[in-house]
Amino acid sequence: MGSKERRGREKKELRQVILDAARELFLKQGYENVSMRKIANQIEYSPTTIYLHFKDKVDLLHCLCHETLSQLVKAFAALSQDMKDPVNCLRKGLRVYIEFGLKYPDHYKVTFILHPDHVDQPGQEIYEQTAAISEEAFGFLRLIVAECVRRKKFRKVDVETTSQAIWSAAHGVTSLLIAHHEFPWVEKNKLIDHLIEMLIKGLKA
Repeated sequence: MGSKERRGREKKELRQVILDAARELFLKQGYENVSMRKIANQIEYSPTTIYLHFKDKVDLLHCLCHETLSQLVKAFAALSQDMKDPVNCLRKGLRVYIEFGLKYPDHYKVTFILHPDHVDQPGQEIYEQTAAISEEAFGFLRLIVAECVRRKKFRKVDVETTSQAIWSAAHGVTSLLIAHHEFPWVEKNKLIDHLIEMLIKGLKA
């Protein structure tokens, strides 16, 4: 490996270290209470080093969200290749979404739970990129719901409203399973499967 390739790899690795430290601090201390200096101290680098990789704290947060959403979109992409049975595709997609959140709870919390409104700043390139990939992720759900309606697997419903309602239910169970370990939940897979089947059954033609 040449020196140029090595420097590129080291830069990429440091960027990931910064992102991981920021995620941890945002969750432990709250977004409002974390500064770029605190993140730098966490990884024992100077704040100047952080600014070489990220414009500001808003940039950092959006990069974290973009990272998570990119992984989710990649997982959805594999499912969208097979639309022979859109109902089953929806079933699998909801399961993928929920299991993703449970496997990466910190990523999920930063992206879907922690996200102060004031960081949504149109005009910033990273915000626009995050908004675009967020739409791509949600678009997967909307596409499948529309296909279920088109093929008359579901009764005629408003696709946008229905898609948002389905996501709300999936997000709800994911968030609750992450946040409330003390609740006497039934077996996790039984709960998830039951929720998904109730959603689908309620929409069938």
